[in-house]
Amino acid sequence: MTTQANAATLTAGTEQKAKLGLGSLWQKYGTLGILILLVVISSALSPQFFLTRDNLVQVLLQSSVMILLACGVFFTILIAGIDLSVGSMLALTGMVSAQLMVAGMPFWLAILLGGVLLGAMLGAINGVLVNVTQLHPFIITLGTMAIYRGVTLIISDARSVFGFDPRFSDIVAGRLLGIPVPVLIAVAVSGFLYFLARFTKLGRNIYALGGNAQAAWFSGINIKLHTLMVFIISGVCAGVAGVVTVARTGAAEPNAGTGFETFAIASAIIGGTSFFGGRGAVTGVVVGGLIIGVINNILNIMNVQSYYQQIVMGALIIGAVTADKLFGRKK
Repeated sequence: MTTQANAATLTAGTEQKAKLGLGSLWQKYGTLGILILLVVISSALSPQFFLTRDNLVQVLLQSSVMILLACGVFFTILIAGIDLSVGSMLALTGMVSAQLMVAGMPFWLAILLGGVLLGAMLGAINGVLVNVTQLHPFIITLGTMAIYRGVTLIISDARSVFGFDPRFSDIVAGRLLGIPVPVLIAVAVSGFLYFLARFTKLGRNIYALGGNAQAAWFSGINIKLHTLMVFIISGVCAGVAGVVTVARTGAAEPNAGTGFETFAIASAIIGGTSFFGGRGAVTGVVVGGLIIGVINNILNIMNVQSYYQQIVMGALIIGAVTADKLFGRKK
């Protein structure tokens, strides 16, 4: 009996080690491996178009807005929440920034007030509602997603706004040393958030809150304050993305950002952020955003209808969450 018990224990230990090994491998290199695999496949499918300098720059440019949104959503998922309103916040902040510029406000002040500060305020509204109602962020941000979109349509009368200072687009959507400015903005924002998550007390507390909210509370972490901060970060990221979108397109569209929340969530989840909170990294989110960008790019090159892109995104989200559950670390 003793021998059989020892053998069973040894087998269970071996299986556990194998599972941890796969989990560790997936967490460290899974996302990067997917990106490399996609680049190889895309290069094979369309070698004359995909691996060109202009196209690769275009992939980075198109991914920049998604990375900005995904970095904000990442923090809300990190506390086992979510933010479905980022697409609507993108549209509202972009619309307000454009209207302020059309009204004669200097573009840099319009960026600050209509983009960054309004984004922070919209995110704070989400955070306050989550704290006060104690409802899951899914419910709250589902509601504010509709509210923010409705406000955008009202203040714009459902029309595009354009005709603002051309220096705005030249600076925010131009190039610096040959690199598109939106790409540099995405790098700067993600770099700052990486530092915040890894090397500050706020970042460590957010991880702790997502890992075990009750334990975080017992250790003295102000859960409501950190929940509020997480949604403010998401709002600011959406505000910056809204400004960048207006600068790139040269107009503020009331329907801008529709469906972007799906891509942002997909970028974060595919990038290794645990849907159950407490685990993930900004670097993984950036790689996840690039994966989305490569997929969209190759589908566009192959003239695949945008409807199929939605199917691919949905399948990727399900696959990433399933992989996280199968190989993820037990909490």
